[in-house]
Amino acid sequence: MKLNLVLKSSNDMATKQQSKISKLRVPPQSLEAEQALLGSMLIKPDSLFEIMEYVRPEVFYATKHQIIMAAMIDLMSKNEPIDILTLSTYLKDRDQLESVGGDTYITELATSVPSASNVEHYAKLVFEKYIKRRLISAAEQISEIGFDSEYEVEQALEKAEKEVFEISQNMATSDFAWIADELKEAYERLERLQEGEGKLRGIPTGFASLDNKLSGFQRSDMIILAARPSVGKTSFALDVARKVAVDHGQSVAFFSLEMGKSQLIDRMLAAEARVDAWRMRTGNLKAETDFESLRDAIGRLSEAKIYIDDNSYNNILRMKSAARKLKRKNGLDLIVVDYLQLMAPMTKSNSVVQEVTEISRGLKQLAKELDVPVIALSQLSRNIEHRGDNSEPRLADLRDSGSIEQDADVVLFLHRPKEEDGGAAQDKQARGSYTKLIIEKHRNGSTGAIELHFDHEKTSFQEIDGAHSFSDFDQFDEVSEQADEF
Repeated sequence: MKLNLVLKSSNDMATKQQSKISKLRVPPQSLEAEQALLGSMLIKPDSLFEIMEYVRPEVFYATKHQIIMAAMIDLMSKNEPIDILTLSTYLKDRDQLESVGGDTYITELATSVPSASNVEHYAKLVFEKYIKRRLISAAEQISEIGFDSEYEVEQALEKAEKEVFEISQNMATSDFAWIADELKEAYERLERLQEGEGKLRGIPTGFASLDNKLSGFQRSDMIILAARPSVGKTSFALDVARKVAVDHGQSVAFFSLEMGKSQLIDRMLAAEARVDAWRMRTGNLKAETDFESLRDAIGRLSEAKIYIDDNSYNNILRMKSAARKLKRKNGLDLIVVDYLQLMAPMTKSNSVVQEVTEISRGLKQLAKELDVPVIALSQLSRNIEHRGDNSEPRLADLRDSGSIEQDADVVLFLHRPKEEDGGAAQDKQARGSYTKLIIEKHRNGSTGAIELHFDHEKTSFQEIDGAHSFSDFDQFDEVSEQADEF
């Protein structure tokens, strides 16, 4: 009886072991295709140029084939001929010849090729097997990420997406574009612009003078809007977001790391209704017309595609995830981040510069990945206050990191000049509402400055253009300390 139990147990173990062995699968590979590819290049060395774009040593499954491919690439880079003799000599000089099978194997590669003219077909077979191996490896990595409790959900998803994205990038191949094809597309684009009677190429900002200089905010651009505290960065960004959504029907994501939803909505409502923001917030509205204006504004804003995220602990990964979902669900045309220095870094560092650099580059990548303009608000350093010459901000005044300047496609400064001697300028500045919007950097166009009037009561900016002088704007009462916070 005991013997039967032992035999049964032994048979069960053997069956399980056999089952495990049967489940083991050889990774995707084709040694025959690898041999044919290497042999083709030995017979027809120029064919290396045809397949170099996607065939590298690491795409081969066999280690000896990786060594041979690396040797061929090195010979080619030195303008030396590639044949059985030169390849064997090269490998022998580096003590690698025996590890690949010796002279005999090199000769077999060249003599066993079905047809050297099929080199591109062999290359594609080898490359496809490599991509499948990469997918298997990525799946294993993603599994490890899922089991690792150290990663937060957002980090785990980002790493998983990155693994798959890197594989898809390997599949991408580059090719020359014939200018004739591109010119045809360019002409059609110009025709569309002409038919649109000056229609902007980018997202309209709501400020005509700014649109004339930038042709709107361009997709995949990162726009930095910088100023010292209390100059009006958030108000200007809200003006742009509101006008883009209400006047042009575009979809806007507004990430606020400083203010809550209710504060932002109050500001937009006051600006859209053209009513006193402080009186609105304190329930001290005077005229019945104010209520009518508010009702109309609520109607317009309720139809606007403005989406607010006021998570004060947002980092670049959470923003990417939220923006991707929003684009899939409701579309996305513009992202606003208020403001850059308040974003949480992905990796804690003793260097603020390093953290801000990581955030700046992450925002630029976000703009390119989602193909939308990203407006990132930023603080200016105190240097501007200590210069004492009433000078305007400079790119060097961007706070914490030079990478902000490098990554940005457009840099805008909001600047409120100090009081100067002399008539109109002094009158403008006496009321603290004259503001200059300075285009300090424009990667693809001109720079310059735009004059703005800041309406403290309505927490909104208006242009001072050729049709309106500063004196045309409504006179307003002395601004209280509470209202000045806007």
